[in-house]
Amino acid sequence: MAALATGGSNVDVGLLYDVNALARHAPAGVDRAVALVGDYGIPLALVLLVLWCWRGARRQDETSAAESFAALVWAPLAAALALMANVPLRRLVARPRPFDEHSGLQVIDPGLGLHGYSFVSDHATLTMALGIGLFLARRKFGLVGIGLALADGLCRVYMGVHYPTDVIGGYALGTAVVLILAPLAMALLTPVVRAVARSPRLGRLVRAGHRARPCPVDLAEAAGAGTRDKDLAA
Repeated sequence: MAALATGGSNVDVGLLYDVNALARHAPAGVDRAVALVGDYGIPLALVLLVLWCWRGARRQDETSAAESFAALVWAPLAAALALMANVPLRRLVARPRPFDEHSGLQVIDPGLGLHGYSFVSDHATLTMALGIGLFLARRKFGLVGIGLALADGLCRVYMGVHYPTDVIGGYALGTAVVLILAPLAMALLTPVVRAVARSPRLGRLVRAGHRARPCPVDLAEAAGAGTRDKDLAA
């Protein structure tokens, strides 16, 4: 804790300067693009990836669709829980932002206001939680999501607003919340999703081919009714 609060290890600070040096030598347009991608583009891409994964999951069989849908519901819930857990953690560690402790950094302020403490990164926590949640639903989508989370963390260090260990801590927090609570979350969410799948109106959320189940008809009774109708007509 003490090392984090005073700016971190030499390796941590060295990596910060090495990555941030790219911003000092890049054109201003590149810096603005990195800030835009890191703050808005990658989180938005992850949300779209969740929706795309949901679209594909609806084409699975009933059991697989329910499990995938439950995992997709759990992904944003876990991300929200991880961000909530980060609030007391940041206050406990109370690590200043790198630009408050070190000079010579090229700080790219995206206009969001760089207030508060540095450890751990909210962006890294959010994006990795979504990436791991996607991995539980569909592995290939999850691998893309994890790759986006890694890119987002790199953007935060490039911008000079986080140490590398801030980002790594965010990855660890997001991953831990998703995986540790996943068994309980899936046990609670899967029955709810299956109930939704059986609903005539909401079933399409879970399965693309959902149709309201027709009421069973007794063929013998139907044949008898037809005979009675003929006798009455005669």
